[in-house]
Amino acid sequence: MAPMPPPPAPTILDTIGNTPVVQLKHVVPEGSADVYVKLEYMNPTGSYKDRMARSMIEEAERRGELRPNMTVIEATGGSTGSSLAFICAVKGYKFLALSSDAYAKEKLRTMSAFGATVDVTHSPTGQATASLMISMKNRAADLGSTDEYLHTDQFSNHDALIGYAEIGHELNSQFPDGFDVFCGAFGTAGMAMGVSKAIRSQNPNVRVILLEPSSAALLATGMSGSHGVDGIAPGFISVHIDKELYDEVRTVDEEAARRMCRQLAREEGLWVGTSSGL
Repeated sequence: MAPMPPPPAPTILDTIGNTPVVQLKHVVPEGSADVYVKLEYMNPTGSYKDRMARSMIEEAERRGELRPNMTVIEATGGSTGSSLAFICAVKGYKFLALSSDAYAKEKLRTMSAFGATVDVTHSPTGQATASLMISMKNRAADLGSTDEYLHTDQFSNHDALIGYAEIGHELNSQFPDGFDVFCGAFGTAGMAMGVSKAIRSQNPNVRVILLEPSSAALLATGMSGSHGVDGIAPGFISVHIDKELYDEVRTVDEEAARRMCRQLAREEGLWVGTSSGL
């Protein structure tokens, strides 16, 4: 019997989360552990950033910090911007995204399609660097200090962890007997920290491994660098990082991550980005 479809949702925001988990059958070497992936691309804009964007906006509304006619502002490599543009469109807020041509043009176009104003900073190298993101972040903070703006500040806003914790609670429900290891890419670190805290509330012995591109392995080596993986490795360590909530950092070559993306598409039918390929 086919599974029952979910009931009609009151709004598109109610379709965020409760994403499925599938086991990888072909790309995992013989004799390896069972490996599962949580399909966060089934959120409305295609990433788990929908969860944190909603929690940042709704917590600010709850505290009275975000009011009608205000403009939300964020420095973003793309996915957070797409998610905030989507949430703001549904809720009726204006959104200003400070981004760069170092990031995927498809993400810049997605933000615009949701009605955002996209301010694009040129990257001379065409890649994401620490100085690029820091300059965008500082500009967002300057604008966000005025009354007409709310700077969501994904790199230090603990409201983001509320949304990300949902992933961990869902994993606890999807694996009632527990699991051994959770892996996730490091960007703001909000996802990894929010998920880790939630899963360890039920399974304190689970290992949490953070992933970085080898050319920009700040956590693993203390050395930043340029890279071409959207949405991760910003070149600085955010306040979200808690060394008590992860066990290990591993680095992956960017080209190897891209090869894995293509392999996942061809052998598993999974359409994912480079950060998932890590």
